[in-house]
Amino acid sequence: MTTVSALAALARLKEGNERFVAGVQSLDTLISHKRRGAHVESQAPFAVILGCSDSRVPVEIVFDQGLGELFVIRVAGNIVAPSQIGSVEFAAERFGTRLVVVLGHTHCGAVQATLEELQQPGMNPSRHLSSIVDRIRPSVEGLLTTELRHDAEGLTREAMRANVRVSANYLRHGSEILERLINREELRIVGASYALETGRVEFFDGV
Repeated sequence: MTTVSALAALARLKEGNERFVAGVQSLDTLISHKRRGAHVESQAPFAVILGCSDSRVPVEIVFDQGLGELFVIRVAGNIVAPSQIGSVEFAAERFGTRLVVVLGHTHCGAVQATLEELQQPGMNPSRHLSSIVDRIRPSVEGLLTTELRHDAEGLTREAMRANVRVSANYLRHGSEILERLINREELRIVGASYALETGRVEFFDGV
């Protein structure tokens, strides 16, 4: 198994996203479906993506990657909880994957729900949704003390980015295994945002 470096993995994701934005698909992605038998016994994903569950952000499509290329973890609001940390640890240790991307996106419903709860406490009746909101809350509540509180669109955008930064930082420092790999320069964790409007991914944290 050939290990793909973090920088090479990042370049592959950027190239794949450029193809997606341009509306083209690589031949490798197309024929990967015919090679599904090759992945029965093993896999070697070159990147881990912790993204949002939003149906408008299908990770393999956004990065134009085929079967066996990405280890994808999806949860509303791309939050980091113990199960997500364990999943990242598993991929990094078992497969030697060197790059982890925390991927947020514009118009994120989980981030918006958190802002609404902060501005109008008690409006959310679900304790299960509250568990997601409570994880996003610390990363965004400080924004409501800035001038962004008068700019709904700007507030939502910056809250999404703040949430990505906090999630990425939590992965970097919330696991002894991941921290050890980072210190050995065997793992890199970066944050990115996907624009629903354009299809473009911007890498902005840890790059």
